[in-house]
Amino acid sequence: MPFSLLKYGLTNDYPFENDMDLPVPTDLKRHYDVVIIGGGGHGVATAYYLAKYHGITNVAILEKGYLGGGNTARNTAVIRSNYLTSEGVKFYSESVKLFQNLSNEFDFNIMYSSRGQLTLAHTDATVRSFRQRTEVNKHFGGRTELIDPQQIRELVPTLNMNPADLPILAGLWHMDGATARHDAVAWGYAKGATQRGVELHQLTEVTNINTENGKVVSVETNRGTVGCGAVVQAVAGHSSIVAAMAGFRMPLTSYPLQAMVTTPVKPFLDPLVSSSALHCYVQQTGRGEIVFGGGSDPYPLYNTRSTLDLKESLIASAIEMFPFMANFKLLRQWAGTTDMTSDYSPIMGLSPVENYYLDAGWGTWGFKATPICGKSMAELVASGGKVPDLIAPFSMDRFDAFRQVNEMGATAASH
Repeated sequence: MPFSLLKYGLTNDYPFENDMDLPVPTDLKRHYDVVIIGGGGHGVATAYYLAKYHGITNVAILEKGYLGGGNTARNTAVIRSNYLTSEGVKFYSESVKLFQNLSNEFDFNIMYSSRGQLTLAHTDATVRSFRQRTEVNKHFGGRTELIDPQQIRELVPTLNMNPADLPILAGLWHMDGATARHDAVAWGYAKGATQRGVELHQLTEVTNINTENGKVVSVETNRGTVGCGAVVQAVAGHSSIVAAMAGFRMPLTSYPLQAMVTTPVKPFLDPLVSSSALHCYVQQTGRGEIVFGGGSDPYPLYNTRSTLDLKESLIASAIEMFPFMANFKLLRQWAGTTDMTSDYSPIMGLSPVENYYLDAGWGTWGFKATPICGKSMAELVASGGKVPDLIAPFSMDRFDAFRQVNEMGATAASH
């Protein structure tokens, strides 16, 4: 055992205490240039890019719970860019590129692991749609291929090639698929932002948003009212509720989204494997746990309670793909709340209230957009409302103009 490790193991004086990750709590100031509602991955990422690349540091992040304690802590940490539309592929491809360098950006290990993602096709129609997705991804620089059953067997030898009597005809192999530690991403952004002067206020709940002449002027919280020059709303799962405080409605419906994980086992699965017919995806973590996930619950609800129905259906589908997993032991089950749009694409950009900016509608893929969302929203705020070209297709007014960006079916398990 190294002497230095033994020395610090026997003392209360740890070296990291002299360089705290996050500053101690402070009182709210009377006014901020920017108030960010939501201390999840998107909120702290926006603050980080505002501070580091635009020099805007008079920023307050208001989080009613704790850092990264909402959907950031409740996802399955999948990163990918194999979407259906050109708008979606371009957007998420930029996010993948940013993820790949985040550990160096932060000088903080986010445990990024390039694994690849395999999505299974069980029908001729799915094979045709996968072929289209492959070409769209290749056109915009993504590494995606359509592979045959023999290649699938070589890639995942333990996979049942006929799950639930649904023979596997082909697979969408996305080589850029990866995972990262979601908590580490949130902490890395928060540490970088607060070191540059941004204030992170946890246990600070927004109770109302005040506007004058169509412009946001202040935010009321359980700790007092603060004036602001601009507001960024980044409250995944509760976007409609917060928007209503600002006086407008959003075209969103909120659904629970559940997942579960087993106790650790020996490594046998490197890629992330999902089935478009069984509505299930399976991955093995670096610690050996097996993570199951699927589609959202079929009913709108603001609730993060686990259910037996979902547990039974997800486990049944996972066992169809990997029958030997019937012997595994379940460790835990959890849920988040997803804001879904009718076209399964996010809402980013301007709102009906001046200087009030939207980061919402992420459905089941908010984590994988964290870096590019933070970077884009920071550009939007710093420019005073000039929408970056990359996120222009995701404006809320697309629903009035019938310019939907249809990503239905592009989820890892499909809906």
